[in-house]
Amino acid sequence: MSTYAQKKGFGGTIWDYLTTVDHKKIAILYMIAGGFFFLIGGIEAIFIRIQLAVPNNDFVSAGQFNEIITMHGTTMIFLAAMPLIFGFMNAVMPLQIGARDVAFPYVNALGFWLFFFGGVFLNLSWFMGGAPDAGWTSYASLAVASKGHGVDFYILGLQISGLGTLIGGINFLVTIINMRAPGMTYMRMPLFTWTTFVTSALILFAFPPLTVGLVLMMFDRLFGANLFEVSMGGNTVIWEHLFWIFGHPEVYILILPAFGIFSEILPIFSRKRLFGYSSMVFATVLIGFLGFMVWAHHMFTTGLGPVTNAIFAVATMAIGVPTGIKIFNWLLTLWGGSVKFTTPMHWAFAFIPSFLAGGVTGVMLASAAADYQYHDTYFVVAHFHYVIVGGVVFAIFAGTHLYWPKMFGTMLNEAMGKITFWLFFIGFHLTFFIQHFLGLWGMPRRVFTYLPGQGFDAANMVSSIGAAFMGAAVIVMLINIIVTSVKNVKVGNDPWGDGRTLEWSIPSPPPFYNFKQLPLVRGLDAYWLEKMEGKKEMTPAEPLGDIHMPNSSFLPFTTALGLFIAAFGAMYHVNDKVWALPVMIIGLLVTFGSMFFRSVKDDHGFHIHKEDLLKEEKGAKA
Repeated sequence: MSTYAQKKGFGGTIWDYLTTVDHKKIAILYMIAGGFFFLIGGIEAIFIRIQLAVPNNDFVSAGQFNEIITMHGTTMIFLAAMPLIFGFMNAVMPLQIGARDVAFPYVNALGFWLFFFGGVFLNLSWFMGGAPDAGWTSYASLAVASKGHGVDFYILGLQISGLGTLIGGINFLVTIINMRAPGMTYMRMPLFTWTTFVTSALILFAFPPLTVGLVLMMFDRLFGANLFEVSMGGNTVIWEHLFWIFGHPEVYILILPAFGIFSEILPIFSRKRLFGYSSMVFATVLIGFLGFMVWAHHMFTTGLGPVTNAIFAVATMAIGVPTGIKIFNWLLTLWGGSVKFTTPMHWAFAFIPSFLAGGVTGVMLASAAADYQYHDTYFVVAHFHYVIVGGVVFAIFAGTHLYWPKMFGTMLNEAMGKITFWLFFIGFHLTFFIQHFLGLWGMPRRVFTYLPGQGFDAANMVSSIGAAFMGAAVIVMLINIIVTSVKNVKVGNDPWGDGRTLEWSIPSPPPFYNFKQLPLVRGLDAYWLEKMEGKKEMTPAEPLGDIHMPNSSFLPFTTALGLFIAAFGAMYHVNDKVWALPVMIIGLLVTFGSMFFRSVKDDHGFHIHKEDLLKEEKGAKA
């Protein structure tokens, strides 16, 4: 049996997923892990809303509430939204540019396992003495003083997970720059690929400041460095700068791929080319650039002074211009189109006003003088969730329905998809719209309870009922996935009928090698151009020949596992645990041993022979 035949027969086993370097299987791993953490973060959100549903509630204690609210924010941002977005990037971007895989398949797998083990490490804190309790921003004045190991789990877990995200972003950058199919110029790339490109550049520059901040806090927590301890001459505001130099680009790291997903959905289901493609590209790049110039709008009340506040207020308002360009272009794409109201299109329609509401409140918060009133109230909570849930989470649901048939070869049920949409859409606005008013009425954020008679009772109950609707929507979505997987009704390469880009030109799910022959790209919406000429397949840019693919490897898993083990030793070494130092050494030996073995291993991949491809094609036609 040829190596290729063995590869085909091996698919679907647990070992295959533990050792895979195939970007499509890594995408599925990201979706499973991100989905799992999304459920955990959602349960934490439900606990928050149960606690705040009525005044003087004692569902959880003050300390437990701090842990839940910290873990909800941290989990949703770092362990749910990011990996789910990375799942779509892995599944779609290489197909959209006509590549057979990403530039560094091994590194791609390593990035996933680092994220996964970092996330598991962080969540183990629940079972090992208590979760972090200093808020998802982990401000140094709270974090340094926090008792127990909760904040240490935060520091070490995010360092491991963030390393995986960083190398993943570098991998995507190199892939897009070097591995585009013949004819795929930059200005012919689909919008989702463009947003992946800009997002990856943001990751490259935004994650190092966070890593530096986490390392400095680790020195404070584990080695007594007193860098952030004010009584010892430290400065807590430095942490805020380091965190938000990462934290504000992080918003665009999440929202730009969401923009990309909606920029794919609207043309497909309007049967029209995306309006103003060039301006959309330049708006995407400009948002990425301006995203690094606005971080201090999170710090208007820290006393940076009127000049600094004014500069960051103007920069924050300026970022609304390219975002506004995008919104008008999406509306003009719909204008005059032959619109199909599929489940993905429901999410796209709902996204525009929902995200716009988040943007408008963002402009309100950008005014430094007004921000003194809004700051640390539920108005900020409402704004943030209108951007992240109304933008990113809507896009995750939309992208899941759009690309499920491409990833798995079977369609999610449309009726159940629309039930999910309406439950979530109604629940989302019930939960967060009223929170704007709670903030304006004076309810502070991060409080675990409130007194009766303050005027907060009814609004908090409405907000909590909305959260129950969103929880019900997620349950319906899970049932939809299970039912679809059991029925397993197969679909063709272009199940929506109006696919415009290269991913819709190949079978669903795609073969291991993606493209038998690299496609020749002759313009924007490359597959649509071929269909308009009556062709069912892309014109090949090369003759049929052998295809070289990378071998699977267990080493990414063991490399990440070693850091996971070492983190426990590093954390408990400060308590002088006898076993801590040996555990740390063993973990580092596993990591560096795996890296060394990888460097000396004779791994040249394998070839899919032309004869195998011809046999497969003949079998498919038969």
